[in-house]
Amino acid sequence: MRRFLLYAHSGRTSALEAMMTVLAELGNRGVRAVLTDEQYDEIRETPPEGLPAGLLDILDSEEVDVVDAVSAADMVELGIVLGGDGTILRALEVVREAGVPVHGVNLGHVGFLAESEVEELSTTVRRLLDGDYEIEERATIDIVVRGPKDQILHKDWALNDASLEKADRQKMIYVVIEIDGRPVSSFGCDGVLFTSPTGSTAYGFSAGGPIVWPEVDAFLVVPLAAHALFSRPLVLGRSSEAAIELTVDNRDEGVLTFDGRRAFEIRAGMRVEGRLSPRSVRLVRLTTTPFADRLVEKFQLPVVGWRGRAGRDI
Repeated sequence: MRRFLLYAHSGRTSALEAMMTVLAELGNRGVRAVLTDEQYDEIRETPPEGLPAGLLDILDSEEVDVVDAVSAADMVELGIVLGGDGTILRALEVVREAGVPVHGVNLGHVGFLAESEVEELSTTVRRLLDGDYEIEERATIDIVVRGPKDQILHKDWALNDASLEKADRQKMIYVVIEIDGRPVSSFGCDGVLFTSPTGSTAYGFSAGGPIVWPEVDAFLVVPLAAHALFSRPLVLGRSSEAAIELTVDNRDEGVLTFDGRRAFEIRAGMRVEGRLSPRSVRLVRLTTTPFADRLVEKFQLPVVGWRGRAGRDI
């Protein structure tokens, strides 16, 4: 039997109403819906006024499988995510290891990872069921944290960015930036980002980094409010490794955050290493809209006066 993962922003009534629509479409085609037990618990804890009538009855029926995250990833062919980019990032944490592709239906704000809009939800689900889509690979970043004796303390990954930032708002942290085993610069700052091409339109963009087209096989190192003459973002290729060392004279701690969700405490003498991961995430695309057009749409960029080549319309 075919199975699709459903993942929704449980705090939004509109997302749960959209889940009802998806459940109906899947049921009409004999496809079982799968929820993680964590998502199921979140929905059950939603206040009654935020729950669409009948949703809990459907989730408790034999039409839906509620399992742990690892089992969910192993049993589904595709994920449908109802929410904004944050919800998509949560869903990708579930399916990345299994290589399951996901399709985001935007109920957020900017929504760079999401493609479809909720107004066309029934048509979207039918196309996904029919296999009428393409897969887009997005690079991720692997992070390793080492202690003063080079011991590995933590491993993690990020799709958008891994951000090392000061823990105390009133102070700064002191870092040394290393590229491919060689020191490049040292300074005090609010923090440093490792950013993927996908994340270049998120935190990296807000921090002054360049926008990188998704197909570019590169990642960025972006200083945050650095007290230095040389503190420009750096663009590195797949063969490169970047490292951030918290110098031993740091008296304050830092916090390393992965996609704004998972955190690890960083102290003086620790080292954060980042490089492009061999494992990507897979996004389901229904259209082949140029990335430039998506930038214009999402950021509402002015393009008045554009002529383009003869015979082309925007």
